Amino acid sequence: AGVRATADATVELATDFTKFIEEAQDSIVASMESLELSGKKFGDLPWTRDSGDGESKGYGRTRVLEDGSVFEKAAVSITVIEGTLSPERAKAMSARGRPAGPGEGYSAAALSLVFHTTSPHVPTFRADVRMFQLKNQGTAWFGGGADLTPNYLDEQDATQFHQFWKGVCDDHDKEFYPDFKKQCDDYFYLPARGERRGIGGIFFDDLEGSPEVLRFVKDVANKWMPSYSPIVLRHRDKEYTNEQKEWQMIRRGRYAEFNMLWDRGVRFGLLSGGDIERIMVSAPPMVKWVFNYTPKEGSEEAKIMEVLKNPREWA
Repeated sequence: AGVRATADATVELATDFTKFIEEAQDSIVASMESLELSGKKFGDLPWTRDSGDGESKGYGRTRVLEDGSVFEKAAVSITVIEGTLSPERAKAMSARGRPAGPGEGYSAAALSLVFHTTSPHVPTFRADVRMFQLKNQGTAWFGGGADLTPNYLDEQDATQFHQFWKGVCDDHDKEFYPDFKKQCDDYFYLPARGERRGIGGIFFDDLEGSPEVLRFVKDVANKWMPSYSPIVLRHRDKEYTNEQKEWQMIRRGRYAEFNMLWDRGVRFGLLSGGDIERIMVSAPPMVKWVFNYTPKEGSEEAKIMEVLKNPREWA
């Protein structure tokens, strides 16, 4: 009876989370449209999927705004799927300390967003919350986070962003922020470059499902826009040069490298037969790779590189 009750409670958490992310997507889109000055709106692509062989089925909604004056490309996506674990996925989970066998039933749900900005002075923002449930084990895990990728270092932005997220974490558990800040720096790392993708934020994985954890995860998603909007408002009207735009495109190349080579969500999407357009929706719209490019010593570009190579404590 205890196992049954645990399984029922887990199903309840999963249902609650799914309903929450569907509502959160709408409110985030509304907030973003109020920040975008061109009057451009988010498109809306609802989708369903059924592999037909019992392997997986699901639904979701992909909302994308493109070619705005503030946001060059912004995507807010929800995905809800259930299926059976492939041998590769089961092996990957077991390697990360979550014992699972091939053919085991799972359900997963996620709300993710990435905002690529038109101006090099406005940082890129990425965030997500996600849940993964193994049905016959009656266990669920939650993950998520929020991180900032500026092209130029603004210490006020960095400090405020990290202090904001420390405050959110401290409301739930004083140990969350130092742990999740380090996980963020470690996860968004390009080993071949020896640099982080951005100035970090928080990143957490494998929090075992409970009502307290779900409260924290919802709080994280509800705080995304309050953490990011003030930064957009501070910088969106600043003028920029062609050289600064070029630097932004070079930095976006790093973003693309991380997505393709290291992002676990992208890898899972591809391994589970996900739709390539929806998986690649987080990719930046315009990117540039310049051979052997090094910023001039003492330049603003060199300043951000120093922080990407040696992450700082901001809060």
